[in-house]
Amino acid sequence: MKNFSTWMIVLFVIMFWVFRIIIAVAGELNMDFGGLTPLNQQMEIILLFVVLVCLILIIKRKLLGGLIYLLAYGMYFGTDILNNVQTLLLAVEGNIDSNIYINLFMSLIGIILPIAVLLDLLVDKSRKNNPKDKKTDWFYKNEKFDRKLDDRADKNNYRTM
Repeated sequence: MKNFSTWMIVLFVIMFWVFRIIIAVAGELNMDFGGLTPLNQQMEIILLFVVLVCLILIIKRKLLGGLIYLLAYGMYFGTDILNNVQTLLLAVEGNIDSNIYINLFMSLIGIILPIAVLLDLLVDKSRKNNPKDKKTDWFYKNEKFDRKLDDRADKNNYRTM
């Protein structure tokens, strides 16, 4: 994670994850949190743990974490987007609840974030060009093991017969 954009995307993912925790707790306690309710309480809790694992994989720059994150949030929020858009299209003028707009906005954020994470992982060149290899990096990336030549170094080219 060397890029500023990567840090910002991960920060937004963490903030959205904490926000979903607050919504899940408010839904469990039957509190109104600005009209936001979990789509499915049990699935929301399972999804919070799945996203926690995906977040660790995303921080480690693994492509699998981004794919699982997109798949999980796409299935969860994608159906809500389709249902809310269909409700908005079929609604009679004046009978539209503001909670539909709020839930649609949160669902759109829930779809945009995984797409941004996956694009960031795919575009990141340092993940491909400089992979970590613990077997050799301790030697080659450590300056105290570099050999320094001084005046006493043997510069003769001896020939063997």
